[in-house]
Amino acid sequence: MPVNEPSTGATALAIGVMHGDGIGPEIVPAAVAVADAAAARAGFGIEWRELPFGASAIGTHGTPIPGETLDALSGLDLWVLGPHDSAAYPVEFAGDLTPGGVIRKRFDLYANLRPSRALPGVAATAPGIDILIARENSEGLYADRNMAVGSGEFMPTPDIALSVGVITRAATQRIAHEAFRAAQSRSKHVTIVHKANVLRLTTGLFRDVCREVAADYPDVRVDDFHVDAMAAMLVRLPEQFDVVVTENLFGDILSDLAGELAGSLGVAASVNCSSRQAMAQAAHGAAPDIAGRGIANPVAVIGSTAMLLRWYARRAGRADVRGTADRIDAAVAATLAAGVCTPDLGGSATTAVFTDRVLANIADS
Repeated sequence: MPVNEPSTGATALAIGVMHGDGIGPEIVPAAVAVADAAAARAGFGIEWRELPFGASAIGTHGTPIPGETLDALSGLDLWVLGPHDSAAYPVEFAGDLTPGGVIRKRFDLYANLRPSRALPGVAATAPGIDILIARENSEGLYADRNMAVGSGEFMPTPDIALSVGVITRAATQRIAHEAFRAAQSRSKHVTIVHKANVLRLTTGLFRDVCREVAADYPDVRVDDFHVDAMAAMLVRLPEQFDVVVTENLFGDILSDLAGELAGSLGVAASVNCSSRQAMAQAAHGAAPDIAGRGIANPVAVIGSTAMLLRWYARRAGRADVRGTADRIDAAVAATLAAGVCTPDLGGSATTAVFTDRVLANIADS
């Protein structure tokens, strides 16, 4: 893909892009086109470095996550990842870590940030919802993230299955700081989610360390909920929450719930990040049942790409990049408000029609 040269001398961004499986090759190019257009309006260019990944990489490289892809990612700060359908890979890959998981683990992308906000034109169960879930992404109750070698699940006999959950002070501290920093630019309220009444040592440690970190942010209000109560409260009173910080499995479940309350997982954006690198990755899956039909919803991956640019703008002090992210979000919101949406949101627009309308809104902004 050609490099877009910046028109005002601003530094171009180099972003790795992996289209992925299923609807990925349809929605990721939409995000690329939208980001290109918005960046051009701000006077800088983006160099997209397409990298082999997923089912297509199995055909060309014999693996869904080639070494050359990982090597290329090492030299980049920003990446856009399409969805992967690892369940459909050949049987020899069945026991492997998913390709997205390989990236997260290799680069220690310890924070998964998942906002859920009702959008104009999208029928939301909770129209007032506007929260950010800061999900610890490197340990917790997910077995594939708990052992240096192998998995945290094991079977001493064919009839007994065990799983090891891991919570550490260091990992909890860094996700807590991520959550509190985010809250300072939002409504200054953090909710810690745990299950310390039952998992006293593990999620109790998570709760207590988050409260210790809270002392560094005296301007932020803090409360905490058990995860089951939190699920109920999200349905009943989502407006009372701002930033939610929690461990891996709880964060995965609660963010999917919040995404549906906001209207659909099809609009649920997400980034995985460390303090140095970030990857845009929509919260939804590869949707192989609609792949190739031209009706996939690109909102989530476009929103994830805007989040990626906003993450970079904060780190680099780039007002032009932040303005680009804002322009993308505004163009998507205007498109949805005009009633232009894909069939999953009740509309009739194709992926291309929706993308073209977003591009037109960017051109008019």
